[in-house]
Amino acid sequence: MAKEKNNQELMDKIVSLCKRRGFVFQSSEIYGGFPAVYDYGPMGVELENNIKKSWWEYMVQFREDIVGLDSAIFMHPKIWEASGHVSGFSDPLTECKSCHARFRVDHLLEEAGVQADEKMSEKEINDLFNKNIAKIKCPSCGKNKFTDAKKFNLLVKSNLGNFTEDWQKEPVYLRGETCQGIYVNYKNVLDSTRVKIPFGIAQIGKAFRNEITARQFVFRTREFEQMEMQYFTSPDKEMEEYEKLREYRWRYFTEYLGIKEENLKWHKHENLVFYAKEAYDIEYNFPFGFKELEGVHARGDYDLTQHSKFSGADLSYKDADSEEQYTPHIIESSVGVARILLALLTEAYTEEPERIVLKLKPALAPYKVAVFPLLKNKPELVKKAKEIYDTLKKHFSVAFDDRGNIGKRYYAQDEIGTPFCVTVDFDSLKDDTVTLRDRDTTKQQRVEVKLLTEHIKSAIINI
Repeated sequence: MAKEKNNQELMDKIVSLCKRRGFVFQSSEIYGGFPAVYDYGPMGVELENNIKKSWWEYMVQFREDIVGLDSAIFMHPKIWEASGHVSGFSDPLTECKSCHARFRVDHLLEEAGVQADEKMSEKEINDLFNKNIAKIKCPSCGKNKFTDAKKFNLLVKSNLGNFTEDWQKEPVYLRGETCQGIYVNYKNVLDSTRVKIPFGIAQIGKAFRNEITARQFVFRTREFEQMEMQYFTSPDKEMEEYEKLREYRWRYFTEYLGIKEENLKWHKHENLVFYAKEAYDIEYNFPFGFKELEGVHARGDYDLTQHSKFSGADLSYKDADSEEQYTPHIIESSVGVARILLALLTEAYTEEPERIVLKLKPALAPYKVAVFPLLKNKPELVKKAKEIYDTLKKHFSVAFDDRGNIGKRYYAQDEIGTPFCVTVDFDSLKDDTVTLRDRDTTKQQRVEVKLLTEHIKSAIINI
């Protein structure tokens, strides 16, 4: 088992790189920032899109039994009552009596080396908190006098469609998770397509949580993007399909994204919610230690049963072959785009004597290739480089750079993970060849311009 990281210096370097090279910015920065909300810059949005593309390929394109969905962020408020979010979707909050800063109790306990389960009751969390209070200090002022923990609901309220002054009495909500939109559309998908049980519905979309103490950069934020797949199965096949899904998701991270197995591990949930059959998290070894990357859970028939009860709609399924009728059971995989992004940056960040390199898998890199004229003040070189850039951009995301010396341009592309750089020099004007530089090895070779596109395509596929 790999040793857990506790490397604040590495985290600081990744955060600095993200700002410096246009991956992630603090939201509303010129106004002092908005806590736990982030904007993704030119490099960040390209990396995000590549992550989402890879997930969609693996979960939908490669599977004949999984289809896609894009449900609305706003849904009927009763959906959140049926799901239990209105009454039970909460975090334990405490306030420092000295400086009045507020914190999640489970986070304070965790930093003191005590594990607190998110499903504990208010009394259970307070008993654990009081038992360990001597170990706990306020992160803001260092004192250790706190109020009792109180549960704080995480749903974000809105007045959408309500124009009265007392809209908070009957609010609608920004969705706290994307899966509820899948559950309430399960019957629509079943009736409008050729799928039959077992089958899955996949979705990528924004979710919102009024986190008390969001922290660790983009790992835990108030606005985030989820990639979820809910798989509907017969009751007797639930655990068999669950084990298949666990294996499939592990392969996605290790084989498809190229994350080292030593930096991943399974974490089994010991204290399950009452309806769950099994729950595991895939954890990644972030700079702050092993933390949840993705959840893979067996949820039973709770979700469809609840929505059937609250809506009055019949969400049962009748097997055409066996004539058996039942409420489908559900297994799910759920992961945040930002958490994969942070894991990939952690995995790829490499310091060498003269440069910093993001050794991202080429298919995930924001730019696949950068094109440089050797000299900016030679129009014939710039013209030739622009022609090559215009050809390559039809096939790849491509950068064009003519600033500064060639070495600095190489190192700038290394920092954002660009796997190949093409340099147009005076020989290019004579024999129609260019210098192709490899990011990881820094080796260079001459390649004919007419073969350049296929050469890069082949290299990206085979790396």
